Amino acid sequence: DYELCEEWGHLYPVPREDLINLRREHLLHLLEMGDMEKALQLLQRIEDPGICLAISEQCLDQHPNLAASHFLADYLTAHFYTSLTTARLNEIQALYIGSKVLLTLPELSRVNYFHLSSRPLLMLEQLLVNMKVDWVAVAVQTLHQLLAGQEIGFTVEDINNLLSKYAEKALKFPFTLKEKRS
Repeated sequence: DYELCEEWGHLYPVPREDLINLRREHLLHLLEMGDMEKALQLLQRIEDPGICLAISEQCLDQHPNLAASHFLADYLTAHFYTSLTTARLNEIQALYIGSKVLLTLPELSRVNYFHLSSRPLLMLEQLLVNMKVDWVAVAVQTLHQLLAGQEIGFTVEDINNLLSKYAEKALKFPFTLKEKRS
């Protein structure tokens, strides 16, 4: 139905705003269905880069599922790197990295951390608090690979400081040993 509406828009005058809404809804539908190939083809058919950017950002802001968020963040950074403000670019890159870290977690546990996908450092801290040490090891390795040469608001040094902080807390004992009296 979306494709039929798109063809209709080529044949008859349809307000631009309606075409933008149609394409946004079509893109969200394709992403929810997991059809990234058709989603990419849809984005490539949009001739006006400004409209393509707006549609992609609007879809990302609606917080679609993990795979869709990852796809959109990757698409936006790859195609609109120079068109985005530094703050927005950092936000999108953080979401990309956070979604990549989420994909390293066991599938059934991803839902528990999805709300932190745009804040990878906080996700890492939550994993540490929840004592998911094995998951933290994989997440840290992934973060180190992804952060090589990128600036997204935090660095490898921030990750190391966070790990040091929690390692120090793990070694503190909350009680003192009592001496035995004879």
